[in-house]
Amino acid sequence: MTAVLEHTTSRAPASLPTRRIHAVAACYFVASFAALGLPPYLTEILPSLGDREARWAGLLYVVPTVFGAIGAPLWGRLADRYGRKRLLLRAQLGLAVSFLLAGWADSLAGFTAALVLQGALGGTFAASNGYLAAALDGRRLSWALTLMQGAARLALVAAPVLVGSLSPWISPHRQYALLAVLPLAAALMLAALPEPPRPGAPDAGAPDPGPESTESAEDAAARSPRRTLYTLYTLEFAFVFATVVSYPYMITLVEDRLPGLGGAAGGVLFALPHVCYPLLAKPVHTAVASRPVLGAVTGFALVAVALAGHGGAGSLASFVVLRLLLGAGMTLGLVSLSALAADASRGRGPGRMFGSLEFISKAGAVVAGAVAALANDVWGPAAPIVAGSAVAALTALVSTPLLLRWSR
Repeated sequence: MTAVLEHTTSRAPASLPTRRIHAVAACYFVASFAALGLPPYLTEILPSLGDREARWAGLLYVVPTVFGAIGAPLWGRLADRYGRKRLLLRAQLGLAVSFLLAGWADSLAGFTAALVLQGALGGTFAASNGYLAAALDGRRLSWALTLMQGAARLALVAAPVLVGSLSPWISPHRQYALLAVLPLAAALMLAALPEPPRPGAPDAGAPDPGPESTESAEDAAARSPRRTLYTLYTLEFAFVFATVVSYPYMITLVEDRLPGLGGAAGGVLFALPHVCYPLLAKPVHTAVASRPVLGAVTGFALVAVALAGHGGAGSLASFVVLRLLLGAGMTLGLVSLSALAADASRGRGPGRMFGSLEFISKAGAVVAGAVAALANDVWGPAAPIVAGSAVAALTALVSTPLLLRWSR
């Protein structure tokens, strides 16, 4: 993560000091631990709440996502009206309250209600992005959004390991209450930050950008037509679906193809693509920041090839190569989508736009989870991964004319 955090750019006005960008990303990383680390342990949590066979694990896994998608556009609009810092603090405190309730719940109904609140009161990713977009523009904003994705990937890798390490002493169920201290700590850190200035506004911690960098909202909106926004939403949904649909049954596929490999090795294979992101994000951002559509199409193509290869992989070496290739494709896609989001936010209320983008992303994840469960039941654990490959390949093909048009 050090390489990710050290990157800066001088092509955009420094309306938000770099240390504040790092602080927002660090707070998101800290607050994501419980949200990302505990759901994989639902099968261990639910029996103590009366669901002895953990039949509700699959549904409860997506409950926070569903209600987060429903609430994200509303919270985004409120952020534009009442202030991004206030709504970012609200999101962190909402997570803390919901985690406490989940950790104290002594029934399945109470635990489910806490997960509903986690989704409805959360939204830290959209709130953090809205905070950053209110003060940054251009390449500097695209890098800040790339940094946020890096924080999410690192939390996705590290959180389950931490939860598993604590499990011998504290059950995953009670860890919800313990880890509630993390978003609370993030809220305290964020309380020290000011409300973000608008792009081009003077900032005590930043140099004067000069007259050439000023731009009116009308000019920015004119350079960011609606097609940019619709393209972003479409690519975001397709990318989330294509990648997330491969998650639920990846370890099952590895166990079927490589019996006796062990759960730890399977977990490492699952995490490999996410480890690639913080290592590759800096050079990839440098390469695609000015040509995000090319980066997105290339990312989709790599994801399609990598996931298709999973269908026939039968050795540890082949899985390692394919997982690393998938990581390269995911990095290209995520960084390019961050650059497209920075472009689309010009002249728009960042809270509303990133709230809508969060809705699209979570909708893609929910649909992916449903398709993965159905495909696995009918065709086996390789089917969801092949479905992700097909969607990624189709998106790359459909996006090629758009790439050619934008390259003129």
